[in-house]
Amino acid sequence: MPQNIPLDERIIFALDVDSPERAKEWVRKLESHVKFYKVGLELFLAGWFDIVDWITARNLKVMVDLKFFDVPETVKKAVKQLRNRGITLATVHGNDPILRAAIEERGDVKILAVTVLTSFGEEDMIAMGLTGKVEDLVFFRAKRALELGCDGVVSSGLEAEKLRNSLGENLLIVTPGIRPGRNTVDKDDQKRIVTAGEAISKGADYIVVGRPITHAEDPIAVVEYMQNDIVGVLKTG
Repeated sequence: MPQNIPLDERIIFALDVDSPERAKEWVRKLESHVKFYKVGLELFLAGWFDIVDWITARNLKVMVDLKFFDVPETVKKAVKQLRNRGITLATVHGNDPILRAAIEERGDVKILAVTVLTSFGEEDMIAMGLTGKVEDLVFFRAKRALELGCDGVVSSGLEAEKLRNSLGENLLIVTPGIRPGRNTVDKDDQKRIVTAGEAISKGADYIVVGRPITHAEDPIAVVEYMQNDIVGVLKTG
């Protein structure tokens, strides 16, 4: 498993808020412990590039999670807009031509291919008329993304181990759907979840965490708990 990532960058905090002001409050609250932040669709539409620039100006890392999915030429031009802003990661959700378009214009941004959303379960596979298991679909898409030249993938921790063992160390694995512990899982839209330590032990490089921190009475305590979980895994790994 990867050892050279600073502990304070392992957790990518999901800024899933509706205003730049609230996002800034969370960054100020957590930046002593967390150096990596996810700007998703809601916040990006509320704050545009200003909030991204504000975060990077504080020497913090940003994952722009817009899951680009459109005709290749549009994706190519959209990804180009992310270049030279200090953005570390960006997500793309699409087929081969879409991924190729994103890769062509990535510049200094690392492209992550979204495999299967963590809100997607086996019953959704059946409803869509797909055969096989979710993990097989994730592996197929991850393998293809690596072949095309993507820098990494977004994958549930449940599939991370197979990806790491089969595809090696040449791709980043970013894992959402993280919960602090099995006894703290809330009822929400995430179906394929693991703890922080489990995700890292299975081969994830980074974990994306939102609600377990934002809903906590003591957010810093939750961050420290997960970081200690990660440290324990890295020491034994």
